[in-house]
Amino acid sequence: MDKLSAADLTIDVGPTEAGQPLRVTWLGKSADRSPATILAPWFEKLLAEAKAGATVVEMHFERLEHFNSSTITALIRLIQNARNAGVRLVMVYDQNLKWQRLSFDALRVFEKGDDLFQLKAAQP
Repeated sequence: MDKLSAADLTIDVGPTEAGQPLRVTWLGKSADRSPATILAPWFEKLLAEAKAGATVVEMHFERLEHFNSSTITALIRLIQNARNAGVRLVMVYDQNLKWQRLSFDALRVFEKGDDLFQLKAAQP
């Protein structure tokens, strides 16, 4: 899976060993007014690769400086699409950053207890 670079945002996909989660790291800022035009097709490929390899997608936001409400909307769509595809999605955030804590706490409504979506605070 190729990394995504658009404006101030980079989404890097780390090397994955067999049986390990597909590690996706967000860097920079996501401030585009319509990020879904770039993110949605990339997310589709990511989910297809994860499903084909029967692996968990683990997204890391700890090093992300900012994202806007339009990005939250794109993430909600990703959560829904991952669940529909049966792909387990874990989002890891920095609870010490107030904006991340507030943003990700709002996404807790999508945790259904089915283990397909999980939010985790990064360990120090």
